Order: sequence, then C-alpha cells, then structure tokens
Amino acid sequence: MTLTSQPLSPETWPAFARLVEKHHGIFGGCWCISFHLGPGDGKRTAGEYRAMKEARVREGRAHAALVFDGADAVGWCQFGPTAELPNIRSRKVYEQGLGQLPDWRITCFFIDRERRGEGIAHVALRAAAREIARLGGGTVEGYPESVVGRKVSRSFLCSGTLGMFEKAGFERTRKIAMHRWVVTRRIAPGSSGRAAVPH
Repeated sequence: MTLTSQPLSPETWPAFARLVEKHHGIFGGCWCISFHLGPGDGKRTAGEYRAMKEARVREGRAHAALVFDGADAVGWCQFGPTAELPNIRSRKVYEQGLGQLPDWRITCFFIDRERRGEGIAHVALRAAAREIARLGGGTVEGYPESVVGRKVSRSFLCSGTLGMFEKAGFERTRKIAMHRWVVTRRIAPGSSGRAAVPH
C-alpha cells in the first residue's frame, strides 16, 4: 500500500467530495462542517452543509490533510487555526480550564469504512503536522479519546485516539470528559512536522 497526502484545496475538493458522498454525507450529512460552526449557526440540510464546506475550501478557510491511495482519497485529518474551528467537543468544560488558546486545532479524522484499521489516521495526523509546519507552525491542540480498557467502534473515534496522538509527540494537558483529553504539541515553522525522538 503506497499512500500519499495532499492538503484540502479547490484542486483536491472533488476527491474529498467523492469520499463524503460515498458515506452519504457523513454522520447524517454534516460534510465535516460542524467544527467550523458557532453556537448560533443552527441546523442546516446536507446540501447546505456541502455548499458551506465547498465555499470555505475555495476561500482558504477550511484545512485538512487528505490521504490518497492512487487518485482516491481514503481519509483525512481536519485541522485549522483556532478561529476557523471554534466548535469542539466538551467545549464547556474545556473553556472552564482554559489558559491560552492554541494557534491550531486538530478536530477530527474520517477514514473510508472499507479502509479502517490500516493506520490511515496515523498517516493523516503526520500529514497534518507537516502542513501546520509549512503554514507557520505554532502550538497545536487535539482532543482525542483514551480507549485503554474499552471496546469502541472505530466509526465513533472521529477525534482520534490518545495513543495515536502521544505516538506523534503530543502530550496530555488536561482531561475534559470521562475519556477525552486535551493534548498539545509545539510544531516549529518549516519543520518536517515529525515528532522528536527521545534519546
């Protein structure tokens, strides 16, 4: 299996859209827009969410690292500046213990249902780190779940797993739900995005 990665852009939008359409809009037609929306944005139709997402991509206001197998997108990691992704899970508890907002957030992953369990999320996370480095780096937060001692369907782990983030060099900052953590990592501008290997 030879996987490549490319950023979400107007050029890669068709491949992104094909993957979303294959999965009927994802989670009831959200089109991976929910983390972009504020509390007052209300509920929309799947068609409206699709149009909103595409508009954001064309305006450079939606970021993701897409993973490709040949010409087909098989998954992604969504990331973006904090202002671009204001909506996160466990937000109320998160804000209660907030010191300083990060420069970037990693909010979700999606993997083709036929390709889950192949490590594609790991590839997507590394690709997102490289993109963040290319775009100037800074402090990055993720909000993964701990799965130790739990049996959880991969389709419900859209925020990623704690172990995967820690393997990529992120450190636990604080707990914001029973199984959800805030993890943080500093990524240097222009770096490879790879985690430092301890000696």
